[in-house]
Amino acid sequence: MTHQNWRMTDKAATRPAESLGRLRVWYLAIRPATLPASASGVIVGLGAARAGGAALRLDSALGCLAVALLLQVAANLANDLSDFRRGADTPDRLGPTRVAAAGLVTVSQLEIAIGIVLTAAALVGVGLAIIGGPAFVLVGAGAMLAALAYTGGPFAYGYHGLGELFVFAFFGFVAVVGTAALQSGRLEPLYFVAAIPVGALTTAILVVNNLRDISTDRSAGKRTLAVILGVGFARAEYLACLAVAWAVPVGLLAAWWMGRSDFAGPATLLALLAIPLAIPLWRTVTAEGDPRRLNLVLRGTARLTLVFALLFAAGLAVR
Repeated sequence: MTHQNWRMTDKAATRPAESLGRLRVWYLAIRPATLPASASGVIVGLGAARAGGAALRLDSALGCLAVALLLQVAANLANDLSDFRRGADTPDRLGPTRVAAAGLVTVSQLEIAIGIVLTAAALVGVGLAIIGGPAFVLVGAGAMLAALAYTGGPFAYGYHGLGELFVFAFFGFVAVVGTAALQSGRLEPLYFVAAIPVGALTTAILVVNNLRDISTDRSAGKRTLAVILGVGFARAEYLACLAVAWAVPVGLLAAWWMGRSDFAGPATLLALLAIPLAIPLWRTVTAEGDPRRLNLVLRGTARLTLVFALLFAAGLAVR
């Protein structure tokens, strides 16, 4: 997309409040562009379970997808609210509109919305706990806490350079392993291996966000790894996330080739078909210029994560 086009895209998301309908406001608030990343862990979890011989359980599959999407929405709303309270969302913000800072919704409205979304996630989670057992109550509670604590609470881990760690853990291991375990009723080493590329690619989304916001985050006292270690580190971190993602299917194929795994085969390399989508994203990340160009990379990396997940899951399932 050209320089002019991305400027037009950003402008469309920052119109005055009076020109936006209520549905449009809440559409901005939930940030739909981030939702593919949430679905990706569930998709790969289903593929990993199938690789282990498990039949599809539609109830738990849909439940996992619903919880993943609801928790992402809750995290987005909570992040909007908490950054507004901490003064991190200033008029200098380079990313898409934040509804609290823009005065499009009130603090109480956001609090109510967060409560509604978390309640819905909890209700679905109860059904998943009935299927999977009490351990999933603890997993679900931890996921909800993590969604709120990224920029909120007494220790906002996103403000202390821990965002990547938590994103990798919850979008990768919790989403993939949890979904696969609910499908199969057991834990397999493959589930944990399959979680690595999903965690890496969703972490890459956060890396782009933090790279774009280095200047404003530093001013707000938000010490992300990009702020602490600089632009060069953030770019290398993004590349490392991409490299790790594709190293996993190659490694699985190598293990199968050497007779050390029965869970993967040549079809695992389907995930490599997503590499062409990553090349222009990497070029933009390493290019100099207006940080707002990274808004497109953020959305593009979310799409890349979903495409990778679909291909990787298919490769695992058909093996």
